[in-house]
Amino acid sequence: MEDEPRDDAHAAAAFLAARRARLERRLARRLAPPAPSSLPAERLGHLLDEARELYWNELSWEQLTSDEREGGSQRVEYMFPGFLALVDALLLGEADDARRHASYRPGVVERVLRFLAARCVAAPVDRADSDAALAVELTRRLIDLVLYRLHELCADEIERAEIARLEGDE
Repeated sequence: MEDEPRDDAHAAAAFLAARRARLERRLARRLAPPAPSSLPAERLGHLLDEARELYWNELSWEQLTSDEREGGSQRVEYMFPGFLALVDALLLGEADDARRHASYRPGVVERVLRFLAARCVAAPVDRADSDAALAVELTRRLIDLVLYRLHELCADEIERAEIARLEGDE
C-alpha cells in the first residue's frame, strides 16, 4: 500500500480538515472524522488501491472523452459513478443493519478522502494547464460529495451546502 510522503500527508490532512470545517460552517454543526479503520493492513490496502484505481480510471476517461465536461464540477456524480458506488458500499446505512456487519467502513472512506485531498495539494498550480485545473476542480467537488455521504447529510443540509457553494463560499 502506497501512502503519500509525510509532508504531503500533513498538507492533505490540513486540506481535508479545511474542507470539513467549511462544510461545518455551512451547516452550523460539527462533523467529526470517523475513527481510523481497524482493518488489517492488507485488506485496507486493497480497498484503498481499488478506490485509487477507480478514481484514476474515471478521471482519465473524463479527460479522454470530455463526455460530461460541459457543466464542469456540477456533474461530478456522473463522472465518477464507480468511485461513488464504492464509497456508498463502504457506508451502507443503518437501515441495512450495516453497522453490525463488517462492510461498514467509515475509517476506510476517511483514508480515501485523504487520498483525494493529497491529489488536490499535489497538483500543479499552473492555471494555464486546463486539464490539471479541471482535475483539481473535479477532485474538490468529489471530496464534497464523499463528505456528504460520510456524514450522512440529509437533503436539506445538502441543499444548504450547495447553495453556499454556488454563492462562492469556497
